[in-house]
Amino acid sequence: MHAPTATATASPAPAANCFLMRAIPVALLLILLSSAPAEDVPAQATHSSMADVQEVVFAVRPTGPDPHWYANFGRYAPDQMCETPVFPSGASLRALDIKTGEQRILLEDATGGIRDPQVHYDGKKILFSYRPGGTDHYHLYEIAADGSGLRRLTDGPFDDIEPTYLPNDEIVFVSSRCNRWVNCWLTPVANLHRCDADGGNIRSISLNIEHDNTPWPLPDGRLLYTRWEYIDRSQVHYHHLWTANPDGTAPMTWFGNLRPGILMIDSKPVPGSDLVISVFSPGHGQKEHAGPLALVNPKAGPDADSSVRMLTQGNGYRDPWAFSEKSFLAARHNRIVHIDGSGNEQNIFTLTDIETQAGNWCHEPRPLVPRPREAIAIDRTDPESATGTMIVMDTRLGRRMDGVGPHEIKKLLVMESLPKPINYTGGMEPLSYGGTFTLERVLGTVPVEADGSAHFKVPAMRSVFFIALDGRDRAVKRMQSFTGVLPGETLGCIGCHEHRTSAPPSLDSPSPLAVRRPPSRIKPYQNTPDVFDFPRDIQPILDRHCVSCHDTDRADGGVILTGDHGPLYSHSYFSLTVTGQFADGRNRAESNHPPRSLGSGAAAFLKMLDGSHHGVNASAAEQLTARLWIDSGAPYPGTYAALGSGMIGGYQSNQQILHNDSDWPESRAASAVIDRRCTRCHQDQDRPIPRSLCDEIGFSFWMPDLKDRRIRRNRHIVFNLTKPDRSLMLLAPLAKSAGGQGTCSEESQSPGEGTVFTTTEDPDFQAILGMCQAGHRRLGEIKRFDLPGFRPRPEWIREMKRCGVLAEDFDLANDPIDVYATEQSYWEFQQYHPPKANFP
Repeated sequence: MHAPTATATASPAPAANCFLMRAIPVALLLILLSSAPAEDVPAQATHSSMADVQEVVFAVRPTGPDPHWYANFGRYAPDQMCETPVFPSGASLRALDIKTGEQRILLEDATGGIRDPQVHYDGKKILFSYRPGGTDHYHLYEIAADGSGLRRLTDGPFDDIEPTYLPNDEIVFVSSRCNRWVNCWLTPVANLHRCDADGGNIRSISLNIEHDNTPWPLPDGRLLYTRWEYIDRSQVHYHHLWTANPDGTAPMTWFGNLRPGILMIDSKPVPGSDLVISVFSPGHGQKEHAGPLALVNPKAGPDADSSVRMLTQGNGYRDPWAFSEKSFLAARHNRIVHIDGSGNEQNIFTLTDIETQAGNWCHEPRPLVPRPREAIAIDRTDPESATGTMIVMDTRLGRRMDGVGPHEIKKLLVMESLPKPINYTGGMEPLSYGGTFTLERVLGTVPVEADGSAHFKVPAMRSVFFIALDGRDRAVKRMQSFTGVLPGETLGCIGCHEHRTSAPPSLDSPSPLAVRRPPSRIKPYQNTPDVFDFPRDIQPILDRHCVSCHDTDRADGGVILTGDHGPLYSHSYFSLTVTGQFADGRNRAESNHPPRSLGSGAAAFLKMLDGSHHGVNASAAEQLTARLWIDSGAPYPGTYAALGSGMIGGYQSNQQILHNDSDWPESRAASAVIDRRCTRCHQDQDRPIPRSLCDEIGFSFWMPDLKDRRIRRNRHIVFNLTKPDRSLMLLAPLAKSAGGQGTCSEESQSPGEGTVFTTTEDPDFQAILGMCQAGHRRLGEIKRFDLPGFRPRPEWIREMKRCGVLAEDFDLANDPIDVYATEQSYWEFQQYHPPKANFP
């Protein structure tokens, strides 16, 4: 259930499909279909070294200020930053005669942008992305090799970049037409699209809610590309090499999906070999994809360290081109270089000092020569279908499945990862505290047969993942990746996290039980939300069963489960998170966890509701709600409209907004009191307390250490902005005789000795109370998503209008809006709607 290991076929008509499933062993259905033979095109010369090349085409442009590898087009999401383009201005498309060093300017634009040139198979024209000066978007253009005949292929309020020709002369590229934003940054997403040779018939071929990058055809006709994902795992560690058919079917990991901490990008096949040349940009990737070059051989499997040979030791290489195993072309800062098979570098071209001082780099050098066409792959989709079919041969097969019984897995929970319409920060707040960046939708369940097989329909063009459930409907294994189907596609996998070098069982083996019947339909849950919201769905359960023992005054076990607001989260949400009541494995550089270690299978919270915790016995409906909330990532808000709103001391562009403190006289006064009367006991690093509503006391805002005992004194729990006088920051140092807890001491660390505040009339007590009251007033003004009168940010409205979900004349100040229903409409807008079919 990780990523499919077999390719897809278009589904025949339903009746025929059922017959095929009964009559033919499933392994036969999962065999990779051979690509169609290449069209009858003239043979082109194969150029095995630079010696065979006269000219190289390349782009010259400055690099932008944003260090993220993907932030090189579009504009920033927040309105106050939207006038700041991500892209730099000034570019040219050139041809370099490498024999004489002379340059030809094919296209130049002092205020525009030019990128991603790709030479046609006949060597006579060039496909590239161009943003003319004075415009905001890159579109696809073609130009003759002599600089004549410039023509635009695509248009619209989108960015179309990184194009590549297909052997049938159609074009694959990545585009922001997907109308979504990076889950952890402020820039738009672009993923795989396809169009005809003239730019018409544009359609998405990607299921990703995050970036795809730099597609390139392999000799067998498949596309090799970079896919970024973080389903149940770190958002900065997994962007590796995948393949898919040119129609988008059969997405499959090609290399690196279990090698965190490297961006593998700008990859191309090496002629005459099985190798691929790729940039291995370190960490979360460097600006403009820069990094060392590596040669990858897939024969040892997609996870084998032996598959990689580093070609260069130095950094800063980009956009490699392979002539052979001994000859490579690449850009490196302001230069174009040649690299031999031993990694030795020879300079080919250097920009002038004036161009370099202006911030220009060389980009995307390509030999201006004819080249062979790859095999033409058969289209495996049916555009009239709203669904595709998934087959899992045996959910028990796979890595790290030890301890899973032969009949333990009874169902698959089908989940959908939901795209973000806008984003403002570099973290996940307030969606979670160190957890999910993404909202997930519960689609329902499908049965697993006694032999471990499953066979079911899936809505097409949706980013789905599966959770294997046991007989109690608890998670046994989570997919930690995503998959999906194109319209009419049939896609199969061997098992859960199967070994990538595995093959399907022998054709002589009996067909799995599930494929001897028609495919199941996803069975939705009744009377439960599909997208969960903690204050709406979980807090009422806590109020009924838990708060009587876990409020501010009693707090058994030191746990507070009231819905009172802290600076970013409710006290209950924060408490459940930091006490480890659920586990989702996010934001760790780890994948493929052991069974029952993530989600509902590892959730201590569920034991608090099943009768085993002091007799608390929630209803079956309440326990189901809690379980599905956990398995959907345990989010705090159930809407992306909550992003960037209702927070005190929140974040934007990875920077905490601290002006609230400096602008508030109440905050300055309270901080002075805390320094004077509290830090004698709380000055060392083991016992810090926040000095203000924004003080993180050293905790990471997106990867807090939940095992650090200091977290129990975090600002998210010690300040109560719903009932300011019940803040732990006030109750702990206040004498019991005055209504406090009396746990803090003035002169010693022994509780009850020399209580800090003996009365609430103490001016210093009043100063801290004043800061909490100011926070209460501020929260009432800015509104959190669960407060009456909440209004989303204007940028969220802007994107809903851009997608046509809201009318252009919608007035945020006056018109009523249900953000939950509006966002459901946005996700509906994102879905695939064939002309003549509807998903049941």
